[in-house]
Amino acid sequence: GPIRIIKSNSWHRTAPLPAPRPLHERAPRSRSSAGLLAAQCERGLFQEVFPGQGAEEQLAALLEPGRPPVTAYCGFDPTADSLHVGHLPAVAALLHFQRAGHNVVAVVGGATARLGDPSGRLRAREPLAAERVRDNARALRLCLWRLFENHRRLLWAGGPGLGRAEVLDNARWLGRRPLLGFLCGAGGRLRMGTLLSRQGCRERLRSAEGMSLAEFVYPALQAYDFLHLHRRRGCRVQLGGADQMGNIMSGYELVTKMTGTDVFGITVPLITSTTGDKLGKTAGNAVWLNRDKTSPFELYQFFVRQQDNIVEKYLKLFTFLPLEEIAHIMEMHAKEPEKWGPQKRLAAEVTKLVHGTEGLESAKRCTRALYYSSVEALEAMSDQELQELFKQAPSAELVLEPGMSVLDLCRKANAIQDGPSGYQKITDGGVSVNGIRVTNPETVLILGQHILKNGVSLLRVGKKNYYIIKWLQL
Repeated sequence: GPIRIIKSNSWHRTAPLPAPRPLHERAPRSRSSAGLLAAQCERGLFQEVFPGQGAEEQLAALLEPGRPPVTAYCGFDPTADSLHVGHLPAVAALLHFQRAGHNVVAVVGGATARLGDPSGRLRAREPLAAERVRDNARALRLCLWRLFENHRRLLWAGGPGLGRAEVLDNARWLGRRPLLGFLCGAGGRLRMGTLLSRQGCRERLRSAEGMSLAEFVYPALQAYDFLHLHRRRGCRVQLGGADQMGNIMSGYELVTKMTGTDVFGITVPLITSTTGDKLGKTAGNAVWLNRDKTSPFELYQFFVRQQDNIVEKYLKLFTFLPLEEIAHIMEMHAKEPEKWGPQKRLAAEVTKLVHGTEGLESAKRCTRALYYSSVEALEAMSDQELQELFKQAPSAELVLEPGMSVLDLCRKANAIQDGPSGYQKITDGGVSVNGIRVTNPETVLILGQHILKNGVSLLRVGKKNYYIIKWLQL
């Protein structure tokens, strides 16, 4: 589902809060004194800091090495049972905080997802049943823990400098909070005029469908997350997508009014498709981070296919490679563009973060099998990898009979038509077995060539029609 923390197209106030200022417009610092904030601005990961003028300097001082660790958080609503690539900038921001020695909290919105975020929507979201939200929340918690753990094991050099990471569910506090207590506490500090002045809220109120009370109070519950985490975890920083500054402002107001403490918000970029649409479930273009929805091979190929004009940006956003190394990778690419070096490195780094070393090896194995007709890769593939790679491919279980030919194989697998047309399909070169074209229909199947060591044959008829053959009683 979409990043939950902050989602507002605009936020108009009768008494305006200080406007956030894009980090790239601010005076540059030397790298030695830049610290976390300016370093991630240089990568393009941190876009704006709130509240406005002076906030960057104050936050930079708070994050200086040698100071006590700061706690930062970001939230994710479980509107689906997996995160997707659009969430990776927010996850990367948490991990960069952690790498700098600070503590991070990923909050799964097990309570707020029940209401549905109204931001940017012309009509109410379809309500999710409580059981489905619980299942989705459980899946998101596992996904987030996997990302934190893969980062710690595979992408962190080691040592004591890594900050603490937690994954929490806001149902733990919002689900137990009495309504009257919430209204008398946090509700008394949030201004109706501010909430009503949101552009999205005004548009919905003018629409025929209107806006439900549940949707209206959604931003207040988001703001309460920040307050709760500030009180219980000392949280001082809230992270969210670039289109979500409105709710960061709301959380800032609530925390500062009720505690008097200076807190901050940081926005991260939105990931969009080539047509400019935001990647995500609603747009129908999500590239998921759970294997049962998007395989490691598909995730790997998504990044391998990125164009030259975007790959450097993605190396900075999605990986933890030093900027000097990224610059070197791009220099080498300018000399040997046919090798697709930046794309392959990007794909490897992201796949390793999301699916671990085994997932990366699986993606590479599937790539070699599909695009390089590697018999060795095919032989090493598991049943799961075959099903992931050839999702639409029919499968058949056959018994190898003495003298069985390629023609017999194609007919038993229902891969060609009976009669002369099927026979001609083979003679015309339209059939291959394990990547090897066969033009003689009477060719007898040979173990180790047409039938691999793992008892599988990959039959292809035409350019895109694959059939997975599993041999029994070999």
